[in-house]
Amino acid sequence: MLEVPTLHGDAVTLRPFRAEDIDAVLDASSDPLIPLVTTVPNVADAALAAAFIERQHERAASGTGYSFAIEANAVCVGQIGLWLRDLDRGRATIGYWIRPSSRRRGHASAALQTLTAWAFETLDIPRLQLYVDPDNTGSCLTAEKCGFEREGLLRSWEQVGDERRDMYSYGLTRGGRDVGGGG
Repeated sequence: MLEVPTLHGDAVTLRPFRAEDIDAVLDASSDPLIPLVTTVPNVADAALAAAFIERQHERAASGTGYSFAIEANAVCVGQIGLWLRDLDRGRATIGYWIRPSSRRRGHASAALQTLTAWAFETLDIPRLQLYVDPDNTGSCLTAEKCGFEREGLLRSWEQVGDERRDMYSYGLTRGGRDVGGGG
């Protein structure tokens, strides 16, 4: 069983989800893509949003990973997760989203920098990776700003809604570039 800590970054705090974060999940439900690639419900329903929050707690309890609410200015602006399925192979996968009403303010990069530093320094994970839809320019720029290098295009990598989609593969190693050192 894992315990989701509270991590303080320069501009954000990463913390366990709370019941009052339902509004962030409801906002994310309105995005056309977030529900297709995450477990965020595809309709803005309070009960489904509460179930999403409960699933985030279950991820740590089951040991599959850490799911953090991204908080900025005392408001939940999104989610970032560190998924441990491949930890026995020396790597973990990161995923993140920012609610539509809170985008373009640097929250994703601040959260990614904070999580990356913690994963390398505290958990001693040798390699971090993430996968981004090539059309998601904001997430690509976030990854690159935080020192992740685009390593390739994975053809038909992910089921997104009713279709198979290509994904860019990004990676960063503990011995690689400085966290947040830019690309």
